[in-house]
Amino acid sequence: MKTILFFAIRLSVAVAIICSGSGCKKLLEVEGVSQFTVSQGFSDVSNATTSVLGAYDELMGDASYGIRINLYYPYDSDEGMVSGAIDNGRRGIGRYQLQIDNAELLNPFNALYRGLEKSNLCIEQIPLMPQYTSGPEAEKVLLRRLYGEVLTLRAQYLFELIRHWGDVPAPFIPSYKQTDLFIRNANRDSTYDHILADLELAKDLVPWRTDVARNERITKGAVKALRARIALFRGGYSLRTDTKLMERRADYLKYYTIARDECAELIARRDQHTLNATFEDVWKRYVAAFTPDPAYEIMFEVGAGGGNANSDSRMGQYNGPSINGSSRYGGGGGGVLALPNYFYAFSPLDTRRDVSVPTYAINANNQKTLRRLGELTDGKYRRDWRNPILGGSPLNLGFNWVIIRFSDVLLMFAEAENEINNGPTPAAILAFEEVRKRAFKGNEASIGITPLSKSAFFDAIVNERYLEFGGEAIRKYDLIRWNLLATKIAETRVKIQQIFENAGPYANVPASIYWRMNGEELQFFSPNPYYTTAVPNPTTGWTRTDWRLHLNPVGGATTDTGIPLKDGIARFFVANKSELFPYPSSVFNSYGGKLQQNPGY
Repeated sequence: MKTILFFAIRLSVAVAIICSGSGCKKLLEVEGVSQFTVSQGFSDVSNATTSVLGAYDELMGDASYGIRINLYYPYDSDEGMVSGAIDNGRRGIGRYQLQIDNAELLNPFNALYRGLEKSNLCIEQIPLMPQYTSGPEAEKVLLRRLYGEVLTLRAQYLFELIRHWGDVPAPFIPSYKQTDLFIRNANRDSTYDHILADLELAKDLVPWRTDVARNERITKGAVKALRARIALFRGGYSLRTDTKLMERRADYLKYYTIARDECAELIARRDQHTLNATFEDVWKRYVAAFTPDPAYEIMFEVGAGGGNANSDSRMGQYNGPSINGSSRYGGGGGGVLALPNYFYAFSPLDTRRDVSVPTYAINANNQKTLRRLGELTDGKYRRDWRNPILGGSPLNLGFNWVIIRFSDVLLMFAEAENEINNGPTPAAILAFEEVRKRAFKGNEASIGITPLSKSAFFDAIVNERYLEFGGEAIRKYDLIRWNLLATKIAETRVKIQQIFENAGPYANVPASIYWRMNGEELQFFSPNPYYTTAVPNPTTGWTRTDWRLHLNPVGGATTDTGIPLKDGIARFFVANKSELFPYPSSVFNSYGGKLQQNPGY
């Protein structure tokens, strides 16, 4: 929930005019309740702060990390999928049947460019303020912080644009300074290099989190973690516009080294950020109950608040466990399905399983009911975990969106160390096992043996990030930068069929599960219900729910009408096309041939 106020400001700048068949639209106009000239917006530290907070504002709301970029765009993958039958909206995105007029493409695209435009204006104006160079030292410190924050915001906006649309136009000056508002596609490598350099500067301008009041504003740890993340993408695979193939550049180790070094510096500063003691606390106690995270594991989050589509979030209302509207919690949930193979990827001793994949819904009597195996949902953002409870049917629950956690730093470090050194170093193993030991808290001896070869350790990292970051809008993009998305989608289909057939590693998955109510909680007939196949028919009073049988290709779980679950996942995915989105039709048409469409569209 927002603890700072973000104000969108209308500044007196030129705007890009996007023309389509229905007329002209202002693409980069910055809307808001206040109206300032540029000189007024940067006349003093207070107004400059308000201007920078306006640049933050495009991160949240329905068009951004309120629902679309974080809950529509990251699916389908091997962890989850968008629920429901295919359409020319969010399910078309999830099934990779993307049309250039898909209804969910334009608004996020525009929101990211609005954030970029606001950031560019602040980046231009703040260093021009007399106080920046000759004001009192206290004001110079504040303005340097603002400058570092807005450099970081610009990097985040461009990062999202690149990983969804590839070689996007990348203006680094405000629109009123551009001689041509319809600039051509920019090479993503050059754009990445530019924002990596910006973040190198920004990390020395913003304070450590212990030096300032706590809120959602960017501090040094967030900048360094974001720089590491972007460096791994710069060094990873991406779909190239010229060759129309997934490729990575020959100098990729340079960028893995940047990521490794940034993460190493963060790991050395446990006074600033570290892991919380338990995985569940991150989500139930800190995110859902709005309690400050004492370990500052959450390094970068987007503040939500205001109860509206422009500034609040839909987490827990759109996704999470399905909740009957007559429940005391209100209604909602079920928009994102957690796949059966994802549930069974976890060890029964892994505490992340029941956080990431709840097996229940909530009925009108406030009681949990068991979901069938093909109906499981994601679970980190839950309406029923919200404290205080927000009943009724509001769309916005005020949950902040978590962008980067410290566990990501540990695993990025381990991955980069392994790649640079042609195998895991002791430091890489230590970082990797720190994440696993927290996951197996109380059963640390069961984390298994960490592999020592480069390829096996990489596979372990791929799997560990799978388990750690489910539902956090990370998995699909990891798979793309590793060039594994097509492989993992194919593996998912095989695994779901194996689960149904009790084949391979899934021999102990039960056909059905017997359960009953115990107050508001579930009580199971079998002491190990998800892994017990031989269950005698119990006495009366127990409810039988299909589990493995729900995956029956004939009459079982489906996505689109008549399509079995395993075949519906990412149904229209095409390698060397689906890794990128198309430019929205109205944007593409407005460029008059200057904008190159992405491969296959």
